[in-house]
Amino acid sequence: MENKTFIISEAGVNHNGSIEIAKKMIEVAKECGADAIKFQTFKAEKVISKYAPKAEYQKQTTGEIDSQLEMVKKLELSFDDFIVLKEYCDKLNIMFLSTPFDFESIDFLDDLGLEIFKIPSGEITNLPYLEKIGKLGKKVILSTGMADLGEIEDALDILTSCGTKKEDITILHCNTEYPTPYEDVNLLAMLTIKEALKVKVGYSDHTLGIEVPIAAVALGASVIEKHFTLDKNMEGPDHKASLEPHELKAMIDAIRNIEKSLGNGIKKPSKSELKNKDIARKSIVAKREIKKGEIFTEDNITVKRPGNGISPMRWYEVLGKVALKDYKEDELIEL
Repeated sequence: MENKTFIISEAGVNHNGSIEIAKKMIEVAKECGADAIKFQTFKAEKVISKYAPKAEYQKQTTGEIDSQLEMVKKLELSFDDFIVLKEYCDKLNIMFLSTPFDFESIDFLDDLGLEIFKIPSGEITNLPYLEKIGKLGKKVILSTGMADLGEIEDALDILTSCGTKKEDITILHCNTEYPTPYEDVNLLAMLTIKEALKVKVGYSDHTLGIEVPIAAVALGASVIEKHFTLDKNMEGPDHKASLEPHELKAMIDAIRNIEKSLGNGIKKPSKSELKNKDIARKSIVAKREIKKGEIFTEDNITVKRPGNGISPMRWYEVLGKVALKDYKEDELIEL
């Protein structure tokens, strides 16, 4: 996808454990123009201990009664469900992606034929997990929420030492707060990662709006990931910090426009503006009537539109020359 931002519409667990909602989300992602839709594949008991607390935003969106494990268990889809969803994505011609959160899920998604493995921010310090994905030799997208540059470099080293090519890895700048306050985005850190680690970079966004991912594309993000939902008012931990379909489409449309507008970096007139060149620029013209034989001076010549005569950049070349004919006021001067 050279010169085109790879846009991942993050369904995550916003299907609320329903395969029918998940299929509808695939349809919406395709209609909005996303390149891929991403889910989360896990066996809850293998990922979360019964003692794990909920994040503050999860308490705010789902209450404090059940534990993190109980909450996530309700959002789990089976491997069979994901086989169906992968087939549905293939049918609609949108890439199926899913983040694995445990070893069994990694093996399942590999067997399912995933082309790209997305590593979530929470696994960036999980050495055995990184080694297992690194050994697959697949393309990798690595989110870096909560990480510093040293931790990102360590994860990158593990992946590459296990067999994943560095050129097959894209690192996403990210902030793991839902929603992320604008003052905490630190979008320029994406450029720091690119320069320091010499890797492809992108951005995974958790702000409430669509401005930041659009800005990330203008800064050079090759991948954008953004959560979306069918309805922000649905029950579940991530809906309120996600885009609704019309917002997702607006973001994708804006990104595609930004891609077109970035161009090749060569400063020269575009085809569309050349027709306006003579209209907007100026030429040297007669300030008043000039008789043949008069000397051109600042008293009898001036600069006005249109620009299809002698350029004002030749002003001093014209001054002092002799008029070779009579001129009416505003007539283009000739040499």
